[in-house]
Parts: sequence; structure tokens; C-alpha cells
Amino acid sequence: MPVFRHHPPHVTTITRFLPQGAEVTAHHHDVHQIVYAGRGVLTVTTDAGSWVTPATRAIWIPAGTVHEHRAHGDTDLHTVGVPPDADPLGLDRPAVLAVGPLLRELIIAYSGTGSRRTQEARRLLAVLLDQLRHTPLQALHLPRARDPRLAAVCAALRADPADQRPLAALGAAAGASERTLA
Repeated sequence: MPVFRHHPPHVTTITRFLPQGAEVTAHHHDVHQIVYAGRGVLTVTTDAGSWVTPATRAIWIPAGTVHEHRAHGDTDLHTVGVPPDADPLGLDRPAVLAVGPLLRELIIAYSGTGSRRTQEARRLLAVLLDQLRHTPLQALHLPRARDPRLAAVCAALRADPADQRPLAALGAAAGASERTLA
């Protein structure tokens, strides 16, 4: 899978519509990134696992982390690039953050700002970073499967979350018994 580096840094702050099933291929940034789905549900996947974010959560992605996105339902994607020297969380791994009403509006406003070089945009980012410092982390991380049979079942379910096959049928397709998967 090719990995892209998004450059220049302003590309890390955007508002973008993603239709159901849309994917953003594996890439990384030189800055930290906040990923927020204003509508819909978004999954961010790294080598360490997947993080799920509904509209009440955001995902913190540290600078340099290779990640990809997938939209579940029509999704309004908002991303905010955070300079490495302005890290309000001090995390070296992705994390899911609670998003209250004020943080939500700050993310939406800042990600929709055309120019981030104005004094107003810098003040908006400063308030957003202040809010992040007090934002609780949420446990919505799904570790990546290590066993190849389980990884095959997980890949099938990621590809088609509506798959109705029972665990025994999924296991048979991956070469594992229902009991082994359970």
C-alpha cells in the first residue's frame, strides 16, 4: 500500500464531504491532526488498530503517524492541523477525544476558514487548543488483529459491515473454527 505525505501543511486543515464508503488512502503529515466527523461516522486506521469516531468524538493523530480514513454513511470530514510545537495533549499515539458543543463549533469554524494566516484564525486555533487540553480521552480503539485468520475475518467485516454471516461461516471462510475465533 503506497503511503503519501500530505504537503504543504495547510492541507491538514480542511472541510470535505465523503460519501458512504469513501476512503482516504494511507498517508502521514508533518503536523499533528484532529479528525472530526461533523456528520456520519469515520474510522481512522493505523498499524496499531482502528479508532471510530461518531459526531460526538474526534481523533487525535500525532505527527508522522501513517493513517487512512473510511466514511460510514455520508460524512462531513473536518480536519485541523496542529503544529508539533503546539501539542496540547502530549500523546505519541492516536486517541479518541470527547467533543462537546464548544469544541465542535471551534473545529468546524477553523477547518472551514479559508486563510489560517489571519489574526482571527490564530486566535481561533489558540482557543481550540485550550479546549483540547481539557478534553477527556475516550476508549473507542479497536486493536489490530495479529492472527492472520482473525485479520481475514476483520477485513471481511470492514469491507461489508452489514455481513449477516454467523461467526462459524466467517471462520470457515478464513480457515478457523467458531471456537478459535471466539
